[in-house]
Amino acid sequence: MNDTPLPTLLFPFERGLVEPPSGQDRVLFIGAPGSLRLPEDFAGRLSMVQGFRPDYLALERAGFAVTPEATGENYDMTLVLCGRHRRENEARLAEALKRTKAGGLIVAATAKKDGGGSLRKRVEELLGIEDHASKHHGVVFWLRRPVAPDAAVLASLGDFNGEADGFATVAGGFSDDGIDAGSALLASCLPEDLSGKIADFAAGWGFLSVASAGRCPGIQSVDLYEAHHASLEAARRNMAAHAPQMPARFFWHDLLGEEVSERYDAILMNPPFHRSRAAEPDMGQQMIVSAARALKPRGKLFLVANRPLPYEEMLSKHFSAHGELLRDGTFKVLWARK
Repeated sequence: MNDTPLPTLLFPFERGLVEPPSGQDRVLFIGAPGSLRLPEDFAGRLSMVQGFRPDYLALERAGFAVTPEATGENYDMTLVLCGRHRRENEARLAEALKRTKAGGLIVAATAKKDGGGSLRKRVEELLGIEDHASKHHGVVFWLRRPVAPDAAVLASLGDFNGEADGFATVAGGFSDDGIDAGSALLASCLPEDLSGKIADFAAGWGFLSVASAGRCPGIQSVDLYEAHHASLEAARRNMAAHAPQMPARFFWHDLLGEEVSERYDAILMNPPFHRSRAAEPDMGQQMIVSAARALKPRGKLFLVANRPLPYEEMLSKHFSAHGELLRDGTFKVLWARK
């Protein structure tokens, strides 16, 4: 997350437009990046919120107090670092309003390319703002938390209902608007005699786990691995609602940076290939390596990918056999045996 608008967020403090927190001020930082470096005069007692596992671990290593979800209330100041997802950004602002004390300062920043101007105008219309500035290709604005935020305003900012196609989803998570077409294609290709101990890598909100539990009666258990904390919690709800008979475990885990200690008969995955806007096939390639390490001898990997992504060479390097089950105009479904 090195492309975050952190310099934009810090700009009003550096220019004296906003007073930095003093030593006794309680400061909540929603969306704090793993690469965080704060000015020396930033003296408040900081509570970081970061639900993306790699950034969470980086903040923890740097010595910050960090949680995957916001906790506590009556903070003197809340910083909100926004990202690419409009609904997630609005949900973060709604969280800031709930947890900041009356009259406390809320400072939020968004990259212009991610709709920073639109977000600032929307908040200004709903709540009013003290001021704003444009710097470092981003927009930063600040406001005082009202004594009693209007319930309709809070509902408007947090209007994402967290459900699509009958499943719990989360703003900012993968495929938050319903079942992903690639995952659906992979699910339809899974052999019905798939059995044993299964893992779902990059599980998102759990569609593949739910689908495989319903399709393959020989599956004994499913372990779900996901780096986005809110998505993993949605997966927990979906497994309970749609596959309550299936033993399942949930791992908030960075598959690119943390080892998998368990071993599996089969692994399913729709691997991510974006850290920013450009495709980064090395993410999927690294996940293939992680899957190869986590499979038992003769264990199988089933994955779906966009057709142009170059995964076959990595499968050939790390598996004894591999092939293609199906492809359509957009996706290909691949298999490999350890």
